[in-house]
This record gives sequence, structure tokens and C-alpha cells, in this order.
Amino acid sequence: MEPRIQYARTSDGVDIAFATAGEGQPLLLLPSPALTHVQAAWETFAHVFQPLAECFHLVWYDSRGSGLSDREAMDFSMEAMMRDLEAVVESAGPTGFAMSALGDAVPIAVTCAALHPEKISSLVLVDGWVKFSDLHQKPAIVAARALSSGDWALYTETLARLLFGFENQKFAAQFAAYIQECVEPEALRAAFSSQGIDAWDVSALLPQVSAHTLVVHNRNNRFLPVQAGQRLAAGIPNARFQVVDDMNYVQLAGIITAFLGESDQIAQPPPTLPHGTVVILFADIADSTALTERLGDAAFRTKARELDAALRGIIRENGGTPIEGKLLGDGVLAVFTSARQAIGAALTCGAAGSHAGLPLHLGLHAGDVIREDNNVYGGAVNIASRISGLSAPGEVLVSDTVRSLARTSAGVRFEDCGEQSLKGVGENVRVWAVRESET
Repeated sequence: MEPRIQYARTSDGVDIAFATAGEGQPLLLLPSPALTHVQAAWETFAHVFQPLAECFHLVWYDSRGSGLSDREAMDFSMEAMMRDLEAVVESAGPTGFAMSALGDAVPIAVTCAALHPEKISSLVLVDGWVKFSDLHQKPAIVAARALSSGDWALYTETLARLLFGFENQKFAAQFAAYIQECVEPEALRAAFSSQGIDAWDVSALLPQVSAHTLVVHNRNNRFLPVQAGQRLAAGIPNARFQVVDDMNYVQLAGIITAFLGESDQIAQPPPTLPHGTVVILFADIADSTALTERLGDAAFRTKARELDAALRGIIRENGGTPIEGKLLGDGVLAVFTSARQAIGAALTCGAAGSHAGLPLHLGLHAGDVIREDNNVYGGAVNIASRISGLSAPGEVLVSDTVRSLARTSAGVRFEDCGEQSLKGVGENVRVWAVRESET
């Protein structure tokens, strides 16, 4: 799937690039002013954009002054941002749409929801703020601004590492390159000035937001404390607030999909389950009893639900079908028609579990399943579950059947763990551990 890029013209004559992908209920992703590039965003943040396009008719755009939009227009007032948004909505044609916004785009989403309540069914606001004074004196902001008038490469690399942390240097380097592709230095400085974002304050508009709203905040956000997200959620009637540990937004697509799926306006069709032989993935939280005792039941369940949503997004992104009704704690179950995709999904799920502090046991087997309503049953499902129980936390184990299907196409190597006796299974099953390729 590739995005379709088009242009809309604003009421003041600015050409705005927007992109669409997928089918279904419209979901509009709002860009942070200046830090936008519709094509590069699709590639850099594939773990967010592409799973969402599997579920929704996704629409996103470049603000003026950045990306593929008119770079000569550098008015970043809220009025200008609303003109950009209104032009895209008019051209793309969504009505009654859901909207998600990240970071500095959150005040734009709040303004739109307050001024046009008839157009927005649901809102997901991530790492947002109410007024710029919430963050302008934070040490990370002060440090970033001190560098903004100097070397452009040094500034973007420092900004990326402030955002994503030195522990994830690979993604931070990708994001630094993304910033350089999005915007020129003078446009970014114009965006963060007293005529632009610095002047924004949507405090008075919060009570006017009537959309079904979720406010998500990263606990380790280096620019905004959790209290900024709390103030945002507290000001919006009936808004739900959720804290996550997800600096790279691995969980975001799953969180958005799960929340919007609760809305009456966005009824998701049940997945179509394959018949016959499939590859089965079973994942379970490692030592969930000890984690529950350490975190407390409520905190553990919250983190488990967040991870469950993220895993379902990963599964869909890799061509699989998550089975409804199977929740973490009892296990998440999915089926695939490709062994290569199933292994890729399992490895990504393992990384997501480790990042969330809830490491997973992961097992794969291939065989015939019995399809009933929106569930699958049979001996092959039981074997996948038993294999997952043998794995070390974060490790992916596969049966000999899966290894035979994927040995030349998965881009990994397999380490022989020998024949294993599985509870409830008459014959021993040879099991292999998935390892990174040595080449």
C-alpha cells in the first residue's frame, strides 16, 4: 500500500499537500506545525501510519512552510493552521471523522473540535499541552532553542535525542534526518516564535470539546511532564486519560485503533479468519503473577491492556489476524497465512513487550484449525500455546513445521532446541529458537 498525495488550496491561497491511504471510517492525523512531510512520515513512522491505514481511511497533511506544502508561506498563527486544516477537510471530504494529534498539533485539534463539533466524532490527543507556557521553560526546550540558530545538523540531532533519548540512537538519527527533510531552519524558527506556537493557548476552548476523547501521555516525555497531559484531560468533559511508557510510539497505532473501536461511530467489522492450515502465534506475559504483585493489579492490567492493543496493531501490520476475546494474561492469539510474516510479527511483539516492561513468551506452530464465529480451536492452537510456554522471556520458539516453511525466506537463523514433550500432546515436538541472522 502506498499513499496517494494530492493538494488543497487554503482560503489565503496556500497550497497544502495531503495524503490518503486505506479504506473505511475517516481518520485525520494532524501534523505538528513545520515538522511534517507526508511521504517521509509514511516511511519514518511506518509503525504508526501503516497499521492505521489497514483499519481506516487515513488522511494526513503537511502544514504550510514544510514538507511538500508551500514552503514560502511561514504564517504559523492558529488562524493559519485552521485554514490549512479546513482546506484539507474540504478537499479530502471526510465528515464525522475521527482525529488524532501528537505534540504541538494537539492545540490545533482542540481548536477544531471546539469550533466544529459537528464534524468530529472522536479525538485521540497524544503528548499534548494547553498553552505553550506549559513547556517553554523546561530545560530540554531551553537547550534545544539555544542550538536552533546554530549548526542545523547539530540542532536536529540534538532535538531528536532530547525527544527519543540516547538509549535509542538509531531511531533518533532517523528522526533527525526526517526533521531536515521536513523544514528549513528559518521556517522552524518562525513556527516557534511569538507570532506562532509560542502564542497558542486553548484553555478557554477545552470545555467546548464534546467529542469522545482519549488523552495519552508518555511518562518519560522530556519536554512535557505528565501533569500537562492531566490538565488537558481534566479540562475536556468526560475525557479519558492514559499514561504509557512508549517514547517511540510503538503502541500508538494499537491504542488509537482500540479506543476508536469503542465508539459507536466507528464500528469495526469482525476479522475474516482463514480456513484450513495457518501459522499460529501465541504470546503470554512472562511471570505475570510476580508482575501483578510488584505493580499492583490495577497498574498491571492497565499496562497489559495497552500492550494488548499494541500487539494487535503489530499483528495486523504483518498480515496476521488477531483473535478477539483472547486478552493478555490468558494470552494473545493470532493466525497468519505466511510463516515469514508470522515470525516477523513475533519478533516485533517480543520487542514491544520488553519495551513495555512486560516481557513475553512467544511460540509459533502451523497446522489445521477449526473456525467458529471469531475464534479458532484445535490441536495446533494448543501446541502453539505449549511452545510459547517453553520460551525464555522475549524469546521466539517455533515448531519444526514453521521452521521448514520459513527457513529460506524469514531472514533469520534457527537454533535447534531438540525434541520437547508438551503437555496434552502425544508425540514429542522438535522446537527451534529464532535468532538474528549472522550475515
